[in-house]
Amino acid sequence: MNEIPKEHHNYIEVLLVEDSPGDVRLTREAFRDANASIRLHVTSDGAEAIAFLHREGVHADAPRPDIILLDLNLPKIDGREVLAHIKQDADLKLIPTAVLSISDAPADIARSYQLQANCYLAKPAQWDAFVILVNSINDFWLKRVKLPARKPAGSPIASPIL
Repeated sequence: MNEIPKEHHNYIEVLLVEDSPGDVRLTREAFRDANASIRLHVTSDGAEAIAFLHREGVHADAPRPDIILLDLNLPKIDGREVLAHIKQDADLKLIPTAVLSISDAPADIARSYQLQANCYLAKPAQWDAFVILVNSINDFWLKRVKLPARKPAGSPIASPIL
C-alpha cells in the first residue's frame, strides 16, 4: 500500500481548550479511536487559546482550527471571555465553537448561546458516555457539517463588498 505524504492528508484541525489533564486525555483517546484524520491541539487556559488562534508566540505556526471545543471554567481568561473574543473577531467567528462543559446550569447554557456558541454539550462523567459524545461530535461536526474553507496564512479576512 502506498502511503500518502503527510502534506497531502486532509487533516481535521480541532482545538480543545481544556485545563483538566484527565479530560484532555479522555478526549484525545476518544478522538483517536473515532477518526484518524483528527489533529487535536490543546491549550490549557483562555490566554493560551487566544494566542493559538492569533498565532502568537509559541503558537506562530498553529493551524487554523476547523472547530473549537471550549471549556467554560478556565484559568487566566474564562471560557466565556474566550467565546466572546472569538465571536467578536470577523475572521475567528467563522470557526464553529462548541462549548464542552461539566456544567448543565441553565445560566451557563443561556450565556453561552448569548455569546453565539454554535452548540453547548455537557460532559458526561462516565467514560462510555464520553466516548459516545465524542463520536457524536465527530459524526456531526466533522463528517456531516460543511465547514468554512480554511484560508491560507496572510490572506484577507473577507472579500470587499462591491
